[in-house]
Amino acid sequence: MNIRFSNGKISPEVRHTLSCRKLPKIDHTLFDWQPELDKGKVLWEEAKEKAASGPNVLMATSVGGLTTLTTIENLLSVALTLRGANVHVLLCDQMLPACLNIVKTDIPTAELLAKYELPQHPICRLCPEIGDFFYKPLGLTIHKYSDFLTQDDRIQIRQLSHNIPAEEISLFKIGEKKIGEHAFAGALRFFASGNLHDEPDGETVLRRYFEGALLTEKVLSRLTQQYKFKTACFNHGIYSPHGIIGEVCREKGIEVVNWNVAYRKRCFIFSHFDTYHHTMLTEPTSLWDDIPWDQNREEEIMEYLKSRWSGSRDWIWFHEHPNENLDEIARETGVDFNRPVIGMLTNVMWDAQLHYRANAFPNMLAWAVETIRYFAARPDLQLLIRIHPAEIRGGLPSRQPLLKELKKIFTQFPPNVFIIGPENQISTYAAMLSCDSVIIYGTKTGLELTSMGIPVIVGGEAWIRNKGLTIDASSPEEYKNYLDQLPLKQRLSPEQMLRARKYAYHFFFRRMIPVKSISPATGTPPFNINISSLEELMPGIDPGLDILCDGILNGSPFVYPAEKLCVDKE
Repeated sequence: MNIRFSNGKISPEVRHTLSCRKLPKIDHTLFDWQPELDKGKVLWEEAKEKAASGPNVLMATSVGGLTTLTTIENLLSVALTLRGANVHVLLCDQMLPACLNIVKTDIPTAELLAKYELPQHPICRLCPEIGDFFYKPLGLTIHKYSDFLTQDDRIQIRQLSHNIPAEEISLFKIGEKKIGEHAFAGALRFFASGNLHDEPDGETVLRRYFEGALLTEKVLSRLTQQYKFKTACFNHGIYSPHGIIGEVCREKGIEVVNWNVAYRKRCFIFSHFDTYHHTMLTEPTSLWDDIPWDQNREEEIMEYLKSRWSGSRDWIWFHEHPNENLDEIARETGVDFNRPVIGMLTNVMWDAQLHYRANAFPNMLAWAVETIRYFAARPDLQLLIRIHPAEIRGGLPSRQPLLKELKKIFTQFPPNVFIIGPENQISTYAAMLSCDSVIIYGTKTGLELTSMGIPVIVGGEAWIRNKGLTIDASSPEEYKNYLDQLPLKQRLSPEQMLRARKYAYHFFFRRMIPVKSISPATGTPPFNINISSLEELMPGIDPGLDILCDGILNGSPFVYPAEKLCVDKE
């Protein structure tokens, strides 16, 4: 089928395809570069001519049809070219038997993958055309996966993916490149589950992701051998194909820049070398310890943290009308806030397994089970568990609900354990602020709670860990020792709260970089490019865009100096 795009309009089939994941209806158009390129023809042609001798930057979008990725990387490609970078673009052209762009809600059975019929599905069929719509008008160098694969490659890789024992796939490496790890992550993401054991099609899907990972490794190895790239920029840095792209580029000595949509509107998080889920764990505290602090900074961060109760300043929120009435929360849950209550915040199980490295426990479920067992023997304490609302309201609703897993182990919960389900409109913040202390696995809410003086015990690998602000457990024994000290009966000291607020300010206002040329939109993605001329993307116009481009080209930190600039309160 020939899909045509007119002035950025989305065709009915593309609209249906992009909205098939039960996300909000798409009612905005894909940004059409052609009018701006026509108006700025001289500027653009001169920029491309100069950029031809500039540093090679690989915009490794790959999945052109995933518009959340393509919109941002498309914008960066233009901005980098205007700054002298010779941008190359990588797009898949239906070569992968499974990738980041599909999930089980799109493909209920694995028959399509088992028979290698994914290219017939609208998502895969339209993906290259959407990518071409974004990139072709720019006239930049575009590479397709098929340019670097022979028929023999595909036959040999298919044979390997079929013959390798399934239990060996997740550990499979080529040299030091962790091919199997990212393939396994891709399969877990497909199912939105923390394991494949309960999935009848688990092995089939895993093998297709593994085959796709091997193909990606071959493509990137040949592409990076043919062209000398200074930097490769692409979304996330895990799953397949992007996890494999990172593995190859790091091995080749190519600087890697990963990015994600941030929590605040108009903002994005960029990181060097790897996904920010990993790099934020080791980021030095010197980046934020000495932030100049005054009443303005204090008010800015506390106003924003309060806004997160309803999500009014964020791209994504989980409760439109959260219930903050403590008496009603007590009646609904059965907890008695007049007695010691310890809060417990979970993550989405598959998300926690992929994004957060295990620490004291092998995974989040093991942590949750051991915590409940501990509190069963502590009738003097109450445990209030808040199951993450993203289990049902996230971009990929979990197919492995924590409560269901817990009920497989506990036929009846201890009488002092109370659970707030993911569908419940109870305000997480109101409930946790009424607790003596809160236990977390990997949630960023620990960062917010410490800013409000709540002591936090960390059982997993959260970003707030190792900042001198939380009680961090590194083993089950150490974790139990910390639980033995409960209730703590005191809030954090003023000095600790100040450091916590500085870190929150750094995380939400400095690491989350605003981009003026991106504006919120209704639909998927929840933003669009919004410019009226190419000049708006030139250096010196948008501080946030300058920081992103400078970081990609020169390796400078992806930190926005919000303490010197205006904080967007939209």
